[in-house]
Amino acid sequence: MSDNRESWSARSGFILAAIGSAVGLGNIWRFPYVAYENGGGAFLVPYLIAIFAAGLPLLFLDYAVGHKFRKAPPTAYKKLMNSEALGWWQVMVTLVIGIYYASVLSWAGSYMYYSIGQQWGANTEDFFFKSYLANGEGLAMGFVPTLFFGLVIVWAVVMFILYGGVRRGVELANKIFMPLLVILFSILVIQAIRLPGAAEGLNAFFTPNWDAMTNYKVWLAAFGHIFFSLSVGFGIMLTYASYLNKKANMTGSGVVVALANSSFEILAGIGVFAVLGFMAQSSGVPVKEVVSGGIGLAFIAFPKIISSMGAGGDLFGFLFFASLVVAGITSMVSILQVPIAAFQDKFGWSKNKAVTIIGGVSAIISTILFSTHSAITFVDIIDYFANNIGIVGGGLLSIILVSWFRRPLMKQLQDHVNQYSSIKLGAGWNFLLSVITPLSLLVALGLTIKAVLTEGYGGYPSSTLWLIGGAVLVFFVLGSVLLSIMKDKTSGDN
Repeated sequence: MSDNRESWSARSGFILAAIGSAVGLGNIWRFPYVAYENGGGAFLVPYLIAIFAAGLPLLFLDYAVGHKFRKAPPTAYKKLMNSEALGWWQVMVTLVIGIYYASVLSWAGSYMYYSIGQQWGANTEDFFFKSYLANGEGLAMGFVPTLFFGLVIVWAVVMFILYGGVRRGVELANKIFMPLLVILFSILVIQAIRLPGAAEGLNAFFTPNWDAMTNYKVWLAAFGHIFFSLSVGFGIMLTYASYLNKKANMTGSGVVVALANSSFEILAGIGVFAVLGFMAQSSGVPVKEVVSGGIGLAFIAFPKIISSMGAGGDLFGFLFFASLVVAGITSMVSILQVPIAAFQDKFGWSKNKAVTIIGGVSAIISTILFSTHSAITFVDIIDYFANNIGIVGGGLLSIILVSWFRRPLMKQLQDHVNQYSSIKLGAGWNFLLSVITPLSLLVALGLTIKAVLTEGYGGYPSSTLWLIGGAVLVFFVLGSVLLSIMKDKTSGDN
């Protein structure tokens, strides 16, 4: 039986691709806000602990399963413990994330253009919601041309990279985009820390609020962020590891990826809060009154800050949104590589056939849903359910099945990783993966489900929330069940 699976040209290609997946839109806008809301400098302590106590153990599990069986999640979990449905759950999650991720990426691309001449005007909130998104009341499915064309461009670029395959597409794109991202964002940060009032923002980011460390929610936020940030628990790192050569140093690579990802996040925090400090000084209010998270930070607060810089803000804005686009492209490619590899494994499709069907169908659905007046409603609700229930649920189940119910498998995976790795896994990895990581995920999932059932989410009407969110959960369940019971069209290990 031959193994015709594609592979990285070198370990450096895998590391760059893994970093490219981990460093995405969320690193630039989400981490600084999460850190600030949870104790500023004090948050960095549980954040760093979470990397080593939960992020790396799960990352090594993903690497071990993907590399040992050299398959995407469904086939890998089927070979490991006859749990193909678990793998398909993770694939369904990546499909959903890819569909809405393209939308936010297209917004960032559009704002690169709007930065020239600061076309959003004085009221950045009205421009974003009313002029650009043309946001409607309730579920309004009318067509918005500007959103449509942005999505078409994003999907064309991503499909072009995916058609190139692992070496000529994914790996080459990361070799170009990751250095470009570092250069762009470094210029941005240097510009930011030179602004008047930057020190005030940096103090808000780094000054520890030690009382916050006694609040379990801070620790929960740190652990929760690490899972999303490192792209663990939903098939990406497992799939990427399946393309490694057979004598790969997986733990050494994992540590490099985790530290590179966290270093970039802290750099993002410095850049973002230096700018917020400038805005606070300019408007005469504390930093806490100008800071906002997620979409509000990227598409409302930052354009407002850029406008306050005068003509020099054009370049600053272009660099910021270009950084979002570059970071987003590498992440989106990694997201879609999971279902592409999974369908190749299951049905024996060629790479081009898998890219055409998976990418094409995803692009059509994405363009239809997110070219409407309800684009931001779809993004917000789908993102909440996919991340907080889809990713956490899939990651939790994979850990529990292996570490609680199939203990002998832990030893097999540990031995496989240790064979060629510089950092050996042992009792510590077993303990973290059996106790700390699953318990933190279990608490996070439980609190999320309780909150959405009792309080709802985002102020949306229950009918809207459960129509969209419920459809996402049904898709996860039906997709994972139906695809797992379908007969494989491949034979052997090809």
